[in-house]
Amino acid sequence: MINKKRVVPLLVFAVMLSLVSLAAGQTSKGKKVFVITDLEGVSGIVDSDTQCSPYQCPRWEESRKLLTGEVNAAVGGLLEGGATEVVVWDAHDGSRTLSVTDIHPQARLLTGTPVSPTCELDPGYSAVVFIGQHAMAGAQNGILSHSYSSQGIQNIWVNGKPTGEIGARVMLAGYFGVPVIMLSGDTAACKEIHALVPQAECAEVKSGVSRGAGLTLPHSAACALIREKARRAMERLGEFKPYKITGPAEVKVEFTPRGTPDFAPREGVERLNDRTWVFRGKDIVDAWLKYSSF
Repeated sequence: MINKKRVVPLLVFAVMLSLVSLAAGQTSKGKKVFVITDLEGVSGIVDSDTQCSPYQCPRWEESRKLLTGEVNAAVGGLLEGGATEVVVWDAHDGSRTLSVTDIHPQARLLTGTPVSPTCELDPGYSAVVFIGQHAMAGAQNGILSHSYSSQGIQNIWVNGKPTGEIGARVMLAGYFGVPVIMLSGDTAACKEIHALVPQAECAEVKSGVSRGAGLTLPHSAACALIREKARRAMERLGEFKPYKITGPAEVKVEFTPRGTPDFAPREGVERLNDRTWVFRGKDIVDAWLKYSSF
């Protein structure tokens, strides 16, 4: 004969044990963060010719140190905020800026080429962070602003929305269900991320007065700000949602006269005029891959 007085407490205990196990599993689940780096958005960087290319740039080594310091500050803040793994992508100029000799010892460095047009993102990441990011081509007082190629691309639109490197990567991350939570860069770049992710933490390390000049924070102050913003972003991770584009997508690219490609149209690809192409796909990744395959 079953003793109901004993069964009920046992059932309650079993349910509580299951809930505790579930909570423990959720707590122990890793929080993996993907950090996308660039150089033009770093504090103190204002000139391409002397600072941004590894070939014959007199201030190149200084630029590398400035970026490395900001990246390491971000990694430190992310770990303090609860990240369990941080992958740093050296995304400036063919992965020739960061070095494993200097990078934060608790980060992993993604370097070399080629890297997938979708930035090697996947649903296993909990968040994306931008460090040293610049604004899109044509942004008002955006220091060294451009969209992928300063000499080849005039404008990009995704479903009619003006889009630069920030927007494209926010949208691609959203496809994989990954939210963007933080950016460091100039005032124009911060405005750009907030137009897409209003609640994103932003470390405004400089403010442009033109495309080639601006007021910048000292390196130590920039690093302190980035570390704090990264920590806060991770602590607020639950507040962020991926930026989703549902349904078909259209990527329209206006090239500069100097950078206009000469390719035959194919399925999903249409040339509108001498400088403008449209790439259509069933979703944002499909459309973007058609564009990036040129």
